[in-house]
Amino acid sequence: MGMTGQRYSGEVNGPVEQRRSGVGRVLACLRLAAVSAVIGAALAALVVGVILKDVPVLATGGGVLALLVLLAFIGGRRGAGRDAPPARRTALARIEDLRATGGETADVPVTFRLTVAPEPEDERPAYRVKISQSVNLVDIPAYRPRGIAVVEYHPEKPWDVRIVTRPTPEWSRRAEEAQIDSAPESTLVRDPDGGAGAWCLLVLVGLLAGAALVVLSSRGELFASGDAGGSAAKESSSSSASSSSASRTFSTSTTVSGPSSSLLTFGRMRVTAMELEARVDSAYVTSLRIEDHRMAVRGDSARPLAETVHLPSLPYELLPGLVREARATLGVREAESWRIDVTPGGGAGVGPRVRVTVSGTEGTAHLDADVTGRITDRRAVGVS
Repeated sequence: MGMTGQRYSGEVNGPVEQRRSGVGRVLACLRLAAVSAVIGAALAALVVGVILKDVPVLATGGGVLALLVLLAFIGGRRGAGRDAPPARRTALARIEDLRATGGETADVPVTFRLTVAPEPEDERPAYRVKISQSVNLVDIPAYRPRGIAVVEYHPEKPWDVRIVTRPTPEWSRRAEEAQIDSAPESTLVRDPDGGAGAWCLLVLVGLLAGAALVVLSSRGELFASGDAGGSAAKESSSSSASSSSASRTFSTSTTVSGPSSSLLTFGRMRVTAMELEARVDSAYVTSLRIEDHRMAVRGDSARPLAETVHLPSLPYELLPGLVREARATLGVREAESWRIDVTPGGGAGVGPRVRVTVSGTEGTAHLDADVTGRITDRRAVGVS
């Protein structure tokens, strides 16, 4: 089932949706700022009333706070009685990129960049989204860049997407046959409530504005105290950041030790690779070498992505089986050492090449496999 030639949200109804979203965000900001200012003013009235022993001011601040609590309680009761949100919809999505963010358990948190292609009856164009989801170590090789996955999303919250790890046979078949074009970066959707820092800053500004209004209407000594506090808050909240990037080559390695230190131990290869990825700050390398107790990577940031190896998508859980296969079938009875070399494929659309080399008293032999663990070539001892 082909899905090329998708229409995109940024091209079809982007201006209307952006206008509606902008108006809604402005109204939400104004409402939040007003409530924060009222709360700040009520709290300041309580403090000023206690300091000045002014009963009317103290009673006003306490009464406003009590009213706000009552309104919040009533609003919560109404919200609980609303209709349930619409059911999630199932769709196909193209995996643009993925990155494992670490973890030493069987489930690894992975950040996905997806192009979601809703079904035609949903009347929603394709769009991009960035999500984070835990994936079992054994299932990670099934998710590769430019691959197709089955997802579920909320019709009214398109950013709320999750990958279906066990789809039905029908959706599995559709995912195998589908071809989905990448949506433009301009169609990326985000959770409008995801900017927690901006909302917190708005609440803080509202609280300070309401408190300052009450303080400014009080006596001079309170004004001086409030002015000093406002300056300190402004100074503590200022920050600056800078970043730079440049082309670079890099190489690093690590040696494992301790109980069960062999990299053939289940899960150890992936954890070690993620540590090296964090060390070099890049998921794309030009070569990966794995030995019994050592792993090393080399890379060049100037290389095109088609000429690199994507560390998170390698089938680390299948590599120990290839080592056992090489030891048992290539004529090396007592293998003294083994080595796995992973290098980029020979061209566009060709996955990385995996070579397993074993050495012993009989000599050296190797086998080649693709990124799915399928053996493509064998060279036993004595075969040139």
